[in-house]
Amino acid sequence: MSTAEADRPRTRRRRRPPRDEAATMTLIAHLKELRNRIAVALLFVLVGTAVAFWWYDHGLGQFIRAPYCSIPADNRLSARISGDDCTLLVTDVFGGALIRLKIAFIAGVVLSAPFWLWQVWAFLTPGLKSNEKRYGVSFVAAASALFALGSALAYISLKAGLTLLLGLAGDNVTIALTAQDYIGFVISILLAFGVSFEVPLVAVALNLVGVLSYAALAKARRWIFFLTIVFAAFITPTQDPFTMLLMALPMCVLFEVAIQIARVVDKRRARRDGTAFYADLDDDEASPLDARPSRLDGDS
Repeated sequence: MSTAEADRPRTRRRRRPPRDEAATMTLIAHLKELRNRIAVALLFVLVGTAVAFWWYDHGLGQFIRAPYCSIPADNRLSARISGDDCTLLVTDVFGGALIRLKIAFIAGVVLSAPFWLWQVWAFLTPGLKSNEKRYGVSFVAAASALFALGSALAYISLKAGLTLLLGLAGDNVTIALTAQDYIGFVISILLAFGVSFEVPLVAVALNLVGVLSYAALAKARRWIFFLTIVFAAFITPTQDPFTMLLMALPMCVLFEVAIQIARVVDKRRARRDGTAFYADLDDDEASPLDARPSRLDGDS
């Protein structure tokens, strides 16, 4: 080795990051991994269902019956027969077991959600970029929070909704709800509110990927609010004005929040692209740049 070569500074080669083996798997390997992920997810759901099945006699059943028990005792047949008792009717042999299994399964899916969602995320992560992973985590967290918020609001409204709807029958009518009808009604209300609160999040997701702009959302704001009220009128199982407004008003607020988020996102995107001053120009329209040379200080 010569002296010049010895004195020449050595440049270190940048090491490539280790390649993710999951990103280079074959189709058969992906299918096997999917099978294993689904099996583990179902195992978590089974464990959650077993826990919820035990929990049914230790507070879960009472929690579900609480809105029905809030109805005045004079309007409940069970209260007239057995004093102040709050019970639901079962009209067939397997009705009680099926209702308990149904509630246990739904509660088990909710309880085990962090575990089986992690299995879904672990399967999808190798195919995502770093920014897509960041958006994915934020999207799942926001979706979970909005679904929980909608379901909580629905549960709070059940007491007033049942009292209003069943009270319309009159003072001389006794209510005798079956367990199947009541549980189905409660589940449909919770799901309707939870799913409806996810709709504004879809607008934010479309804005993040560049499909829906803030200008389009702001221009259609009145239509969005009108269609939200129509959507709430159709999706609410009770079809009463109280429940419809209780769903529509928070959705309008969430849509307004989504519009403002789209506004911030579009401003940052325009600033990053260097087109903040020319965002309103068409693609085939020239930008208003002055191409003439500037005058020098010594020129008269």
